[in-house]
Amino acid sequence: MLDKGIRVLNFDNSIIAQRKLFSTYLTEVIDFTSLAHSARLFMSLATRKKISDTLALGSKNYPVLLGSGDFHHISEILTSRINEPACLLVFDFHPDWDTLPPRFACGAWVSAALKNKNIQKCIIIGVGSDDLSWPALQAGSLGALAGNRLEIYPYRHKPSRVYFRGVAQNCSVTVQKSFFSSKITWHELEGKDLAAFTLGLVKRLPVRKAYISIDKDCLRGDYALTNWEEGFLQLEQLLTALRPMRENLDIIGLDVAGDYSAPEIKNKIKMVISRLDHPRKFSANNCSAGLISSVNEQANLKILQTIFS
Repeated sequence: MLDKGIRVLNFDNSIIAQRKLFSTYLTEVIDFTSLAHSARLFMSLATRKKISDTLALGSKNYPVLLGSGDFHHISEILTSRINEPACLLVFDFHPDWDTLPPRFACGAWVSAALKNKNIQKCIIIGVGSDDLSWPALQAGSLGALAGNRLEIYPYRHKPSRVYFRGVAQNCSVTVQKSFFSSKITWHELEGKDLAAFTLGLVKRLPVRKAYISIDKDCLRGDYALTNWEEGFLQLEQLLTALRPMRENLDIIGLDVAGDYSAPEIKNKIKMVISRLDHPRKFSANNCSAGLISSVNEQANLKILQTIFS
C-alpha cells in the first residue's frame, strides 16, 4: 500500500520548482544531481548500482517523481524490488521495450523490468509513437507478447509490419502472418469507454497487486510539456483509467516521469545519441519555464489526488 507523501528523485531539478506540490504533500527529496549526466537516457551498471544502493535506504512507500522522461529507466530499479507476484501497468507514449543495448535505457526499461519473474503481466496504455512501426518495431520485445504476459494498447496507431520475427497471438493485437512478415493490427483505445475498458482489464489481471508507472508524454500538450513528442490522451482520460485501478487493486508502487529539463549531457557519444533520439518537435519547445512548471505540476497534483482519494 502507498504511504501518503511523495519521494522526489532529483536528477534534473524539474520537480523542485513545483512549490504547490511540496506544500500539499509531505516530501522526501533524494539528490541525484551528481549522477544526472551519467544517468540521463541510459546508464551503466555501475551508475545503476549507485542509484539502487541509495534507494534501498528509503522506508516509506511513497509515490516517486522521477523528473524528465529521460530518467524513466529508474522505474526498472524500482520494479526490480518487487518480491511477490504483481502486475506492471504503464502509461506511456512509447513502449520502452527495446531489446538492443544499452540495457538500462529509458527506451528499454520495460524489457529489463520483465526479467523480474514476479511481474506476472505488463500492460502498456496510451502508446502512439513510431516505436510501434517498422523499423523500430524490429527491436521490440515481441517475445513478451506470448501468453499475453505483455499487452500493448495504443491510443491511436496504424497497423504495423515486422519482418523475419515471430509474433504470438495476443489479446491486445490481431496478427496476420505471411512467409516473411507479420502484420500487426493494434487494438486502439480511441473512441472506447476508458472507464469500462480499464475495469475489464483490471478484472482479468492474474493478481491484485500492481505497480503503476506513468510517463506524462502520453498526454496532450495542454496537460504535459516534456522532452518528447506530444501524446494523445487528455488528462481526464488518464485519471479515468487510474480510478478503477485505485478502487480494485492493491497499488504497491507508483512512479511518474515526464516533467521537463533540457538534456544537458557531457559524454560526447551520449550527446550524439541524445540529439538523434530526442524529437525536434518536443512538446515543451518554445514554452516558458513558468508555463512548463505550472502545466506539469497540475498534472502531477491531479494524478496524486486521484491515487490518494
